[in-house]
Amino acid sequence: MTRLHDPFRRGQLAIAALFLSLGFQYATWAARIPAIKADLDLSAAEVGVLLMAAGVGAAVSFPAVAWLMRRIGSRRLALLSQLGLALLLLALAAAPNYPVALLVMCADGVLVGCLNVAMNAQGAALETRHERNTMAKLHAVFSAGSLLAALLASGMTAATGSVPAHFGVAVVLLAALGLTARTGLLDEDAPADRPETADDGAQADSPAAAGPKPVRRRWTVPSRLTLWMCCAMVFGTVAEGAMNDWSALYLKDIAEASAELAPLGIAVVSGMMVVARLFADGWRGRWGDGRVVLLGSAVAAAGLAVALVTGGVAPALAGFACMGLGIAAVTPCVYAAAARQGSDALTLVAAMGTTGLLAGPPLIGFIAGASNLAWGMGAVAASAGAVALCSTRISWTEPAPAAQSEATPA
Repeated sequence: MTRLHDPFRRGQLAIAALFLSLGFQYATWAARIPAIKADLDLSAAEVGVLLMAAGVGAAVSFPAVAWLMRRIGSRRLALLSQLGLALLLLALAAAPNYPVALLVMCADGVLVGCLNVAMNAQGAALETRHERNTMAKLHAVFSAGSLLAALLASGMTAATGSVPAHFGVAVVLLAALGLTARTGLLDEDAPADRPETADDGAQADSPAAAGPKPVRRRWTVPSRLTLWMCCAMVFGTVAEGAMNDWSALYLKDIAEASAELAPLGIAVVSGMMVVARLFADGWRGRWGDGRVVLLGSAVAAAGLAVALVTGGVAPALAGFACMGLGIAAVTPCVYAAAARQGSDALTLVAAMGTTGLLAGPPLIGFIAGASNLAWGMGAVAASAGAVALCSTRISWTEPAPAAQSEATPA
């Protein structure tokens, strides 16, 4: 069977287009924050509130996303929200004043929440249908989308200072990705769309449990398992988002790196995350999601903590590498575990993840403002440590002998 006609590969390509879209769209507007700040004549505090608006939108999106997932399914929700995020770039570029920009960013957070849930539901469904791990590679594509957006932003900034022109090119690329996604998305969600139980997700052993699972129509109170997943996701995405936004400034202001070396912070973190996510599906199949999350987050926390205590540029870069390597597999594993608990659990966990990703950087900024950035980065290390603690409270699915990693031939 050729890769073109392989249903797994076709679905993987379509879902990867969604992950690439989200990473690309997020990094596109983030890269032009200085230009938006200048165009709207914003203060640093107003920029912080603008960033927080996206986090607020993601946090309040949970009820709507849960309803939409049950109403229209992950396929249509993914395509609609991906289109909406593309159009919001144009709206942000045309925003005439600060209040309008705040509304646009709040709407962006809502649609990010929608797409985040829908695309992870699609990824989990693909894993379940074909019994092959791929969530980590899909999240690697998200990181690649951010890198692509950064490169485009650099090129467009050199060619023209026009934010509308830059965002117009980005919208064309997002439209092409949307068309790619349409051709291979799954028409059904993961078969784990079942009611949650209060016993932390334990499976029933009766013969009836092996049959079709009923589709839940009403939102239910989250189980303890789901709440622990939410905690792990929040702490993991706070660490991930804060490292992306604050690593360069830490190198410059605290480690006293040169202007040429300071940008290496984000490069080291992003590069290690991409590499780790490319290999993490194999790790999941070999050792299980639980061990991957526990060991990875412990490495991330310890590595960054040692770097902060030691001080200096080289230890900082080594600590950043540990953080990127260790934290990379957290979100793919937690998303996959949440999807097995049903669409409501996945929606809540994804909403918490989006909130942590968008609200984490401003939170670290507040801590740094009250003390200094070293303490802010210490909070990042503590967040990674909290992920390790949360992972011990989650019932993970161990790798089955028959399951294949994504790299295994069909």
